[in-house]
Amino acid sequence: MKWYSKYLDIYGKAIDEISPGILSEINGKMSRMQSETPLITVAVIAHNEEKRLAACLWSLADQKCDYPIEIIGVDNNSSDRTSLAYSECGVKPLVETRQSPGWARLKGLENARGKYTLTIDSDTMYPELYVQTMAERLMKEGVVAAGGFWSYYPDSEHSRFSLFLYETFRDIYLWLLHFKRPELVVRGMVFGHVTDPARKVGIRTDIIRGEDGSLALGLKEFGRIEFVYSHKARPVTGYGTMGQDGSIMKRFIRVAWMRLKGISDIFTKKEKYEDDQDNLVKPE
Repeated sequence: MKWYSKYLDIYGKAIDEISPGILSEINGKMSRMQSETPLITVAVIAHNEEKRLAACLWSLADQKCDYPIEIIGVDNNSSDRTSLAYSECGVKPLVETRQSPGWARLKGLENARGKYTLTIDSDTMYPELYVQTMAERLMKEGVVAAGGFWSYYPDSEHSRFSLFLYETFRDIYLWLLHFKRPELVVRGMVFGHVTDPARKVGIRTDIIRGEDGSLALGLKEFGRIEFVYSHKARPVTGYGTMGQDGSIMKRFIRVAWMRLKGISDIFTKKEKYEDDQDNLVKPE
């Protein structure tokens, strides 16, 4: 049985469909975990994630960490019961009505009390040593940020073998890319940084996507960005935008073509990127 199997039992369930016993377990563990003097802040962002958030928080409640931590949650203008899911699991939600991942992550960063901040996506489940493994990488001298890799859980439409092939080729490309352009490898679900430099850089709220990479680009001024390859820090997530391609083969072909067109990125550094006009938030 995979470590994430028990979390999948409630993944996709509305908050009132989850047994009170499980919610009580999550709430109790979460309450005992929260520190008033945290070294590490775990910031979870969610927009309309009522049906997946509890599974994420359950995995965070099961973390084994030697350092004091706090878990904070941001409800990013949800129209479902995301805030209730936070509360039922023992996390007081911070509400951000300006909707975008940038605004949500900024809310988390502004309220973080830890020296180190780990950003978490609410549709993702994390292995029990994730927080400790990522935090210890951030504690290394000269390191200002740390990223990681992730997997998808197999289901009836995505076999374990096909996912293994897809993730292997993807990881090799990202590993090659990170030497020169680590900012292009960073993903918000598996990203951590030292809190104060991140506040100095800031999180962009004027773009639709890429706020995590933009932050990583700015953080390079303050130190190294490293990547953690251990399975101790490899979360499992749902399909999100991957599902828009229809099948894993179509996804593989599309991504492979994009990587081939940008193959020069592996060999060259870049300190500034031009904004894609289609990625800018349109003024109201």
